[in-house]
Amino acid sequence: MDLEKRSQTPPANVPGRLRASDTDRDRAADILSEALATGRLDPEEHGERIDGVYNAKTVAELEPFVADLPVPAGRPAAGEALARPGPGEVPEAVDERVYGVFGDAVRKGGWRVGRRTHAYAVFGDVEIDLSEAVFEHRKVMIKGFAMFGDVKIRVPENISLHGRGTGVFGSVEVDTLVAEDKDAPAVYVEGFAVFGDLKARAKRGKLIHDLRGYLRKKLQG
Repeated sequence: MDLEKRSQTPPANVPGRLRASDTDRDRAADILSEALATGRLDPEEHGERIDGVYNAKTVAELEPFVADLPVPAGRPAAGEALARPGPGEVPEAVDERVYGVFGDAVRKGGWRVGRRTHAYAVFGDVEIDLSEAVFEHRKVMIKGFAMFGDVKIRVPENISLHGRGTGVFGSVEVDTLVAEDKDAPAVYVEGFAVFGDLKARAKRGKLIHDLRGYLRKKLQG
């Protein structure tokens, strides 16, 4: 490459060209959650924007979803803080994978939920029960794949639950929840089912009893 062409090529570290991380997406999702809680977005528009946020590949793709919204107090602005972790920021955890292949797999009880969980049910079933789990992230993504099997996801009644997916000779059903408390965790489900089912819904009677305490401990810990 000659000098003239080199000078016309944008540097890879221009903020808008940087690849978006999960931390970047979570920060944008926090802005959308605040806008939903304060009435700036209705649930339908919030759902459309949150889908765009979690599908964004670069920082530039994230910004249009939050550009017309105020940044919650004490949180980084979308245009200036996305893409670069702050001092002392905890590295992102490795994705957790749960396999039910010619058998069943269950995750339940007081387990610590990672930022992302992948569930694979192939000639078997996978149950992911978050009703008594410890949430260490405000936003949690669960991706499910069911083929000749089922993926079942259960969450507490007082958190948010959103999802989408595709069923081919099968079904993907996500019972949407919108938490009244803006501090509540939010679970996002994406799924694909072939001759099987993926279902996500609240577990009746199960609650996170101290949402503000959960958040305060998370921030302090």
